[in-house]
Amino acid sequence: MYSHDTYGLGHIRRTLAIAKNIRSLPANILILTGSPLVGRFTIPRNVDFVRIPGMIKVTNEEYLPLSMKLEATQVLSIRESIILATVKSFRPDVLVVDKAPLGLKKEVVPALEWIREELPSCRTVLGLRDVMDSAEETRRDWEEKNVYVVMDSLYDEIWVYGVQGFYDPVKEYLIPESVSRKVYFTGYIPRYVPTRQELEKVRRDIGLPQDRPTVLVTVGGGGDGYPILDTFLRAFETESSELSFYGLLVTGPFLSSSRFQEVRSRAASLGWRAIRFHKFMEAVIGNSDVVVSMGGYNTICEIFSQCKPCLVVPRTVPREEQLIRAEILHRHGFCDYIKPGFLTPEILREKILKLLSDRSSLSERMKGFPFTAFDVIRQRLIVLKEKGGEQISGPSRNGP
Repeated sequence: MYSHDTYGLGHIRRTLAIAKNIRSLPANILILTGSPLVGRFTIPRNVDFVRIPGMIKVTNEEYLPLSMKLEATQVLSIRESIILATVKSFRPDVLVVDKAPLGLKKEVVPALEWIREELPSCRTVLGLRDVMDSAEETRRDWEEKNVYVVMDSLYDEIWVYGVQGFYDPVKEYLIPESVSRKVYFTGYIPRYVPTRQELEKVRRDIGLPQDRPTVLVTVGGGGDGYPILDTFLRAFETESSELSFYGLLVTGPFLSSSRFQEVRSRAASLGWRAIRFHKFMEAVIGNSDVVVSMGGYNTICEIFSQCKPCLVVPRTVPREEQLIRAEILHRHGFCDYIKPGFLTPEILREKILKLLSDRSSLSERMKGFPFTAFDVIRQRLIVLKEKGGEQISGPSRNGP
């Protein structure tokens, strides 16, 4: 499984969630990742990882080395060489590429080409989240980078981790028929639901109170989450009486040190707590009564798996996928959200207090959320293994 991981935590969390589920097929799973935090997650038996040098996204097209004092081209060359060498040594039955069809700056293409020429029994899969970006931007990007051709020639299947009836990338992104017949809609990826004992342990470790509800604010990796953290604090800093809820802010590991110190100090003045990172976010979410998030794919799956009322504050830069997802989920009655340009302390406060006063309606709605991905992925892997070496194609559909 390849996960380029240049910004935030979403790619590695999605990859690990899939790996933890399919390892019992049985399967040995090796993850290629650029995430500097992969070692802080719990890696289960039958799963291991190869860490490639990290890159950090500056813009949609510009990436710089995360920590190495080398030119970007040098680090990219190292990454490409490690990916290819690992594929040659591991000789997988299936290679799953997360989200980026070419990898970062086309770094996975040599490995895909080698598989086609030298390891034809290996099946190649592209895994896409439910929404990539706006239709116009995705089409432009894929046309400029020749992605449609790569999808056609170097991938056997394309798994969309979403529901076609919610958002249809085949239609929105003008995917040609030669590619669309390889597309399988898996439904969303469910996340682990902690036991009561696990929840209680994390509650004690963090120091969450039991006498009032907890509002969790989580902003993913944190590189662009400060405006939400700041607005949340400002929404309640003027409160003269004791607040009826407890605030927990998870700032993400990529929030700057100075910003984190500020947020932590301001949270403490309200009797709340701010932390950078927790490797067991499922239990943090499970101990919360309302969650405020940016609406990234993985955070949404973690929240909905535990049916927690959710307020989404999506970003629109560098991509609009969070906004599109928030609009879709709100339209289907699964969450509330704040439109871009409308994030103010007053609006945030009003929506949080409303969710706290009526938590049951959204929670009940979430019980019917389409979490079918693991079943579909496992079935597809069995089919791919049985058909190793054959050219695989099939109609675009939901499920296997």
